[in-house]
Amino acid sequence: KSENFITKFAKYYTPIVVIIAVVLAVFPPLLIKGELFLDWLYRALSFLVVSCPCALVISIPLSFFGGIGGASKIGVLIKGSNYLEALSKVETVVFDKTGTLTKGVFEVQKIEAVGISESELLKFAAYSEHYSNHPISKSIKVAFNEEIEEKQIIKTEELSGRGIFAQIGEKEVLVGNEKLMKEKGINFSECTDVGTILYLGIDGKYAGYILIADSIKEDSANTINQLKKNGIKKTVMLTGDRKNIGESVATKLGLDEVYAELLPDGKVEKVESLLKQKSEQGKLAFVGDGINDAPVLAMSDIGIAMGALGADSAIEAADIVIMTDEPSKIVSSIKLSKKTMKIVKENIVFAIFIKVAVLVLTAFGLSTMWEAVFADVGVSIIAILNALRMLNVKSK
Repeated sequence: KSENFITKFAKYYTPIVVIIAVVLAVFPPLLIKGELFLDWLYRALSFLVVSCPCALVISIPLSFFGGIGGASKIGVLIKGSNYLEALSKVETVVFDKTGTLTKGVFEVQKIEAVGISESELLKFAAYSEHYSNHPISKSIKVAFNEEIEEKQIIKTEELSGRGIFAQIGEKEVLVGNEKLMKEKGINFSECTDVGTILYLGIDGKYAGYILIADSIKEDSANTINQLKKNGIKKTVMLTGDRKNIGESVATKLGLDEVYAELLPDGKVEKVESLLKQKSEQGKLAFVGDGINDAPVLAMSDIGIAMGALGADSAIEAADIVIMTDEPSKIVSSIKLSKKTMKIVKENIVFAIFIKVAVLVLTAFGLSTMWEAVFADVGVSIIAILNALRMLNVKSK
């Protein structure tokens, strides 16, 4: 918007000052007795030099380029100056949990088998999750730690937001959350431990569960704290995990709101609701990393993806990509965007003030071509040097 303002400003400003310069050169010698045409022509030419909008047209985009360049130095890819500008107006930040606020590195903590051995239960889970790249799937395969015979895997089907159905040999296996068990009519014993619970059903019968725990990233709590100090009004977490897990993480991090047990469409509905709650000028940023986050990243005012662990679809849909997967870089990016907008405003005010002042002096014959050159080239150089301050940024 700042660049568009300057472009529109220059569109009307330039012809106006050219007309004024022509009037300044022609009419005073004709209307005022004793005035020389060459004197007024000199004033008019000086007036034209001063009026050139180079300082504005060059320095404003350059400020944004500097901001984008400064962000890249700290490992943040911003896909356009419009997103950098919008970032300065963020008042609500919505987070995904797994891989965003938590490490996404899961470990099997407990195996509870019913009717079969624990090793068999783990084997069926590992075979079912073999083709999945989800962090939970990887943790199961790491715990199984044996070679998987792919010929035994007849069929696998991902059930969005619920789990996986697989045919392993002659066995039909369901691996997923309690919603999947209830949907398939399998009677199961609900686990109350804090963590991600994978329930298994084999041939329509409950076979036990696997408890998997994730850990919070080291800088997540500080990120939430710093966001609030930097003017963010609301921090929210959306997760497909159980309510007790979501609330546990939210309490540890100091988040304002948490919504758990959400399917992908549930995340979309929550973000739509949060978009309606923000102020007219305020912006909402969503931070995520998974395939299921892509629709929410696309519909948010600003979509921020975790680049290292994030799915390709999430990175493609996002407006900003954090290449190091550190949530604290969100704070750095917001600070950088506010600094960029401050420099943009400084350049606009400085350039217009100097130009107007010298234009008035030139019109009354109180300045020479030297002042005119300073008001044009000198102001442009100063504005450009000010814009280059954006490259001097720190990661924290």
